Amino acid sequence: MTTQTAAISLGNNQMSKMFTATATDGVWSNLPDSLSSSNLGILIPSATINRAVGTYSAGLGAWRIINAQTLAVSRRGWLAHDEYSCYSSGAIAPHRVAPNEIVQAYCQPVDGTANQSNVLAWIHTSKGTELYETLDVVDSTLTEMKTALQNQSIGDAAFNSTMTGLSIQVEDGGQVIGVSLYDSAGGLVWSMPGNFRMPAPGGVSAYYNFKAEGLGIPIGKGFTFKITAKTA
Repeated sequence: MTTQTAAISLGNNQMSKMFTATATDGVWSNLPDSLSSSNLGILIPSATINRAVGTYSAGLGAWRIINAQTLAVSRRGWLAHDEYSCYSSGAIAPHRVAPNEIVQAYCQPVDGTANQSNVLAWIHTSKGTELYETLDVVDSTLTEMKTALQNQSIGDAAFNSTMTGLSIQVEDGGQVIGVSLYDSAGGLVWSMPGNFRMPAPGGVSAYYNFKAEGLGIPIGKGFTFKITAKTA
């Protein structure tokens, strides 16, 4: 399996700590403190953080803060390519660090095949937030995204819930042409065009190619979420 360096600075208006590691692509990798090698909850227990600014080396990547015992995820977001992170965009809802919490990164490389790309998505529903992915997406070809860990369609993972928002990250230089949600009969429920991601021309964010908030879309059994993308 391939690897790459992932790093994230977590802190508030008075302090910050850097967490970094060589992350294995395609799995959640723990990021210890860069100086002491301590986990987040051991290093700054009970500290309140409101900023998370992270990077990956090449491809795409996500991060999360998770309780190592309960597996409850308290915060999550996107990493940016090295040298393209943004302090302002790294604002998160204030969070008090629990002693058992750790910070992790989930990265994927740039697809090695021409005219194919790798894609990740955070999808928010009334049941919670899940990381979705699809790999080797052929340019301009409608492709389903499934949960990164269980490989479930949205109709299985989020059945009988309401989709409230989502954000999508395509590998470096890639473009989201469009996103679509289909019902069990293949009927189109919801569809929107996408964009590039900075530093590509036209991008509005270094972290995502597409973002939607304030949705209220019921998810039924057999629903599928699909994306059309294009490489650099």
